[in-house]
Amino acid sequence: MKIVFTGGGTGGHFYPIIAITEEIRTLVREQRLVAPQLFFFAPAPYDAGLLAKNEVRFVKIPAGKLRLYADKRNLTDALATVWGVVRALCMLFVNYPDVVFGKGGYGSFPTLLAARILRIPVVIHESDSVPGRVNKWAGRFSSCIAVSFAQAASFFPAEKTAWTGHPIRRALRGLESEGAYEFLKLERDVPVLIVLGGSQGAQSINDLILSSLPKLTEQFQIIHQTGKENLVDAEARGRVILEGTGRNTRYHPFAFLDEQALQMAASVSSLVVSRAGSTIFEIAGWGIPAIIIPIAESNGAHQRKNAYAYAESGAAAVLEETNLSTALFLAEIAKIMGDESRRERMLQAAGAFAHPLAARVIAEKLLEIGLSHER
Repeated sequence: MKIVFTGGGTGGHFYPIIAITEEIRTLVREQRLVAPQLFFFAPAPYDAGLLAKNEVRFVKIPAGKLRLYADKRNLTDALATVWGVVRALCMLFVNYPDVVFGKGGYGSFPTLLAARILRIPVVIHESDSVPGRVNKWAGRFSSCIAVSFAQAASFFPAEKTAWTGHPIRRALRGLESEGAYEFLKLERDVPVLIVLGGSQGAQSINDLILSSLPKLTEQFQIIHQTGKENLVDAEARGRVILEGTGRNTRYHPFAFLDEQALQMAASVSSLVVSRAGSTIFEIAGWGIPAIIIPIAESNGAHQRKNAYAYAESGAAAVLEETNLSTALFLAEIAKIMGDESRRERMLQAAGAFAHPLAARVIAEKLLEIGLSHER
């Protein structure tokens, strides 16, 4: 059996694929099946180490973004997409997988179109409460459609759509606090605030945290994922802002939190500040109250809709980026941290929102379709 995965170029597309490959390997062992060959078709590998760890072969398939406005890159991106479709056709024909799994995003379009042309079964997963353009299109011919948010199901044919929740990697499902304080160099008697600006960081959130440091560090230790390009700046500004306060050791900026660091940070955190991408589902699985700050301008305003969909569950508060201020941010933190009954309700709501078996459910369907197609 052969299974091809494809998705756009962000962690929100990539990490759910890794979660599903983990469950496929587990199911194969449990059911004593012949291990399938797994492929990842995309413009870039995103994390070659994780692909290798999960025995997934990367195949480069060029793709360009589809913009709905004039841009000098539109022509080159269109040519990249055409070449990507040609290459995907060739690679799918050579390998001829039993099923193709699409995670959405422009990077998945060439492979999904090639799969349709070759009549290879397609399964897609939509992470947002409102689907992106590629998944809306692919939903027309997909055999099965899985969605993270219940609200997204209304955009697809009901008879082949399931609310599975969001696939989360095994390492991030169960939290282990042993050694976390030592590993992250934290004080045991001071609450921890974790800030996640997405896999690539977020400058506006970085600025907000840094401007709030004098007050925040009076009560909290801050673990701050800044993004790789912003780390040096955040470290330097943090040192200057906290100079003379005696609280420099309470600010811990990281370019990126890997699985181990993120698991440890989450296990000791009292509150999470995050964007409204797929990290929402990891936060729900952790059962930690959250403040969500969606990107002000994103394709289809999907982050804003995701944020309010999650907040409706009672697990989070939403702050709009357009009117965000240090005073408003600190006031929201004080409201949550000062109300123990509200924190408990948020914790319970997060647990109810999480779907810890999402990756396994999708893996089972891929194996089912793959086995039937193989025959």
